[in-house]
Amino acid sequence: MVTAKQSASEAEAVADEIRQMGVKASSMIADVGDPASAASLVRATVERLGRLDILVNNASVRREVEFADLEYAEWREIMATTLDGAYLCSRAALPHLIAAQGGSIVNIGGMSAHTGATRRAHVIAAKAGLVGLTRALAHDLAKHQITVNCVAPGLIDTARVGAEPAHHAGKVPPVGRKGTPDEIATLVRFLCGPDARYITGQTIHANGGLFM
Repeated sequence: MVTAKQSASEAEAVADEIRQMGVKASSMIADVGDPASAASLVRATVERLGRLDILVNNASVRREVEFADLEYAEWREIMATTLDGAYLCSRAALPHLIAAQGGSIVNIGGMSAHTGATRRAHVIAAKAGLVGLTRALAHDLAKHQITVNCVAPGLIDTARVGAEPAHHAGKVPPVGRKGTPDEIATLVRFLCGPDARYITGQTIHANGGLFM
């Protein structure tokens, strides 16, 4: 299931790419920070696709604002999407992951949660929370043979709404380039596959050596 909060056309375009690879796929609009919406998303996934083995929590909002200007409403909005959304989707998906007898959860974190950055207190706090949630769930869900890991991408060459984040300015990873979305997807796929069943509770950095 490919999920988006606003653009149904973009979500469906991704689902169509998946179908062109010969894999069953569907798309849906959902606000993962809303309990009813998150539950509906998981329910629709199982109804349309038959089962649920993998959950990737990658919803996030990455606005920049000076801490002195950061209103509580915006703080809660970022927390609701990034951290609450991961909790709500994981909780709704849990019975189905248990039934899968070896499911996987991957949370998409961020390098700035480990390095810090200016004008992103709300984003960094939410992403750091994902690291803690990852470790806690890895302990709680190990008895069900469910692995839980966090992938922390660095500078990735991907489309963004608005300007490049200020904390990216002038930074070049030791490998001399930004990463690609495919490189992050490959890591997520590995963590969800049969060769990674002994890996859980880990935050795995993919940043070309920018943070080490």
